[in-house]
Amino acid sequence: MGINRDNPDQWKSDIKQSVDLYNSWFMQFAPKAFRETRVTTAKQVEFALHSTENLTNVTPILLKQHPAVLPMLRMSTCPPLARDRLIGLAGISKNLVESMELAENPRIPPRMLPVQLEEELKRIGAIIEKMADPDIFVWLGRKEPANELEVARAATIVADRLCGAVSDPIIRNAQEKRQLAGIAAWLEAKGYKSLQAGNGIKFNQMQPGTYSFRMNVPVKMINDKGDEKLVNIPADAVIMPLSAKPGELPLLIEAKSAGDFTNVNKRRKEEAQKMTQLRNTYGDTIRFGLFLCGYFDSGYLGYEAAEGIDWVWEHRIDDLAKYEL
Repeated sequence: MGINRDNPDQWKSDIKQSVDLYNSWFMQFAPKAFRETRVTTAKQVEFALHSTENLTNVTPILLKQHPAVLPMLRMSTCPPLARDRLIGLAGISKNLVESMELAENPRIPPRMLPVQLEEELKRIGAIIEKMADPDIFVWLGRKEPANELEVARAATIVADRLCGAVSDPIIRNAQEKRQLAGIAAWLEAKGYKSLQAGNGIKFNQMQPGTYSFRMNVPVKMINDKGDEKLVNIPADAVIMPLSAKPGELPLLIEAKSAGDFTNVNKRRKEEAQKMTQLRNTYGDTIRFGLFLCGYFDSGYLGYEAAEGIDWVWEHRIDDLAKYEL
């Protein structure tokens, strides 16, 4: 028996309630999430300014030691430089810039020749110093050094630019945390226990009445040579029902939120692809569902339903019980 996919007559009402819930959350909490990120980012910018002698000495040594400062430096110019624009202006390798701006573990490409690396980092520094925005860094071109207030003000402006460039991920991350917290509260009220991350328990080894967030699930993939291999895909929530029998697989939940209708229809194939990978690996016994909040229209819902994917709306979280949890 389906949960919501088999009840299209209710979709219109649910879509409206879901949009209202998302908008209410956004108005109340999104500014707070953005401000908190901006404060953290401003401190990082101040560190970068200190390291570059307030943007007057952007050296290869600094960039080697702290590659993560590159996004800040790009936002310090007039106009701010996109990655590809910096690559073109400086005549440097794309791999260097992308490696320095990795979301996790920004680094210098380990196989890059030292001579080439030194030259390209010098070019980055030269472009940044030449194009530094004098309206933000008001001390550039004058004899007096920057004072503490000027540096703090400049750091906040650059932090605003950085956060503006990644505002969607900031909001999405805050919303995901809230969604998972809602699932956790619902489960724990039913007597479920959380498994701590890094405990070494695999998803198919979980005990009845336990759950975990952001757990890897191995699935079969075919590489370019036609060989089969196992790769890990992340699952937002993995729940082993209280009544689970030996050998039963847990329920996998993907938490999804959206602030507009356009993006969800661009990305709706992602869930279908994940469902296909899970079925190819574990058969029809695997259960995979969505936890939705925000702008998911009938086109998106119909596509997921056709792929055999069901969902629970956040505004009606008690529907989780229909998964026999």
